[in-house]
This record gives sequence, structure tokens and C-alpha cells, in this order.
Amino acid sequence: MPRSTNPVGRLLLERAIGVAGRRAASPGGLRFTERQLYYETCRVLRPTPAPLRRIARTPAPPLRLSRFTEALRGREPAGLLAALPAVGTTLGGPVREPDLHAYGLPRLLVCQDRSIARMLLANHVHLEAACPVLDAEGDLPLDPRLVAALERAGDATVHVLHDASPSGIALPGRIREALGAARVRVEPLGLVPRHAEALHLVSGRGPRPVPPLVPLPQGLRPREARWLAAGRFAEVAAVPPARLLRAVLRIARGPRPPRHSVRGELRELRASGFMTWPDA
Repeated sequence: MPRSTNPVGRLLLERAIGVAGRRAASPGGLRFTERQLYYETCRVLRPTPAPLRRIARTPAPPLRLSRFTEALRGREPAGLLAALPAVGTTLGGPVREPDLHAYGLPRLLVCQDRSIARMLLANHVHLEAACPVLDAEGDLPLDPRLVAALERAGDATVHVLHDASPSGIALPGRIREALGAARVRVEPLGLVPRHAEALHLVSGRGPRPVPPLVPLPQGLRPREARWLAAGRFAEVAAVPPARLLRAVLRIARGPRPPRHSVRGELRELRASGFMTWPDA
């Protein structure tokens, strides 16, 4: 695409990208993808007015992706992840621990978008949540040793993070079919259209007509199916990075252990036996 001949418009767009980069990286210097920066720039260019924040909707993007890409060329906002390697390479490199699959694995996160999986890894979600992060493009079907580790843990869950699109909403079903008889739950995290509307995410339109989802996936409402049939879609990358990280960590960490008070701990000591509490 040729460079814009309007220097004022280009300067304003570059400033908007700078503001969006600072927002995407906060708090604490988060890492983010180019597509996440694009959606953050859309929010800078067209903020949601306060009266409309209570109305569920998915606005059209105020900026063409090609124009954003052209304006970003040569710029490197702090926190922006470099371009992904070629498809077919693993996100984390080869497994070097020969006994890695010998352990039980209670949780696993599979992302539809390879860039989002890389962004979560760059922000250490897999370490904070003790939950491996894989991408559907490069890591499906799951390694049989990984499936065995999930079964070994007992009551294990595969969380699926996907776009609000026909292919995204069908992904959890694909994973269930691939797991076959394995005793592992598959839980979709979203997005679904109602999530996108509640978050006021920018949505795009694909080619129409869209083949209907038959049978209707569990939890998807008929109104949402019509939204998808109209060619609409919303990407996980449109969710603000900090909000995405909080949501994924909250679910991937699993249930938190109950908090113990000092009084409760003293009661436990009294009840635990004569060796832990003096009589006199």
C-alpha cells in the first residue's frame, strides 16, 4: 500500500499508535502482539462514550488493518512482540526434560490464535498458573503422552481460548473428538458473540453466507448463531491485553485454596495432638 499523502493524518495515526502501545503495555510492561496493538489503536481512535458502555454492541473498526500496518512499519513500540516464526515450529522449542510426560497434568490451555499463545507465554502465564499453553495450529492433535499426563492427574481440564467465529466456536468440539475416550474435560473460555458485545469489541465481517453450526454448540444462543451466520466475527486479540491476562489467569490457576485465619490455625494445632500443644 502506498504511503499516505496526508502528513497530518499520518502524524495523528502515529501518535494514536504510540498511545495505544503505552496502554497495551500497562500495567507493568506487558508484552503484546501486533494484532492486539491494532485493536488498542482502534479504541484510542474511537473510544466508547460513557452513555454507550451499558449497551452491548460490537462496533466496526475505525481503521483499516492495512493502513495500520503501513503506519507501524519501522516503529517498535516497547512491549511489541517480534513476528512469529514460520508455521510448523513449536512455541517453546523441543522438550528437553525426558520425564516431563511422566507427571500428572491437571490443566492445559489451548489457544486458537498462535500469536495469543505466544503473548501469554511472553507474559509468563504458564509459570504463574502452572498451566502449559499450546496453540491449536501447531500442537493439535495433542501428543498421546500429554493426554496420558492429563488422565493421570484425574479430573483434568483442557481450557480452550478461541475467537467468536464459526471455526473458533467449533474448536472445543474438535478437541473433544481428538481426545476420544480420554477422561479429560474440555472447557471453552470464549469468546462467543455475547462476550464480544458485552466488551464492546471491534468486530469484522467475513464472506457470506456462513454454513450454519449444526448442531448448535452447547451454551451458544440462537441469536448468537444468527450473528455468526451474518459473517460477523470478533478476535481474542481485540480484548485489552491486561484484561485478557487477568481473565486467563483467574481460570487457569484453578480454584484457590481457602484462606486460613490465625484463630483457625490455633484451633487446628489444639486438635492435632499432644505433641503440638503443651498441656501446662
